[in-house]
Amino acid sequence: MTGTPHIVSDVMTQTVVAVGRDAPFKEIVRTLEQWKVSAMPVLEGEGRVVGVVSEADLLPKEEFRDEEQSLSRQQERLADAAKAGATRAAELMSTPAVTVHADATLAQAARIMAVRHVKRLPVVDDIGMLQGIVSRADLLKVFLRPDQEIEEEVRRTVVSYLFPGFSHAIHVNVCEGVVTLRGHVHDTSLVSVAVRLVHAVEGVVDVVPRLTGESTEAAP
Repeated sequence: MTGTPHIVSDVMTQTVVAVGRDAPFKEIVRTLEQWKVSAMPVLEGEGRVVGVVSEADLLPKEEFRDEEQSLSRQQERLADAAKAGATRAAELMSTPAVTVHADATLAQAARIMAVRHVKRLPVVDDIGMLQGIVSRADLLKVFLRPDQEIEEEVRRTVVSYLFPGFSHAIHVNVCEGVVTLRGHVHDTSLVSVAVRLVHAVEGVVDVVPRLTGESTEAAP
């Protein structure tokens, strides 16, 4: 069976807002506001990603203006306290940057975001040079695939593969990303396999199996 999963380069944004290590605090704030982004890569040299600076990295400066904050609270937030006194990107950024390669699948990128609790990933090459950026919203673009396109892929990569002699007896219907499979199959043990494979097709929201064992007529 062949199938070509979408990869990060299919959905990433290639024009990336970024700052250098020496960018001052106010420049970072202005850039975030101007481009309506909540985080951006920090670069050095010819474009190697060395960190990411976000709104969360900047907020400690405002938080630690509160002179009535308890000593114990300040001790718990030593890292934030250090950032509160920072004035440049190199001091404010989170490093090392959590990144992804352009040839990673969307599922791999989504897993990195979930495990590392980030909303976007700089896309880098093998030596860490910035190629683009991918966000949660970018990963969701796969669910904009037309139903007809999903249906064709399900028929080609799942139905024809699992049930080569019975594919004509299996009906595939896709509505708003929900795939319904109807018909008779020669081996019902393959139904659960079909469901898993259809779920793996990008853009599929859910699978409704309506497959039963092969219907045979009684012998005369």
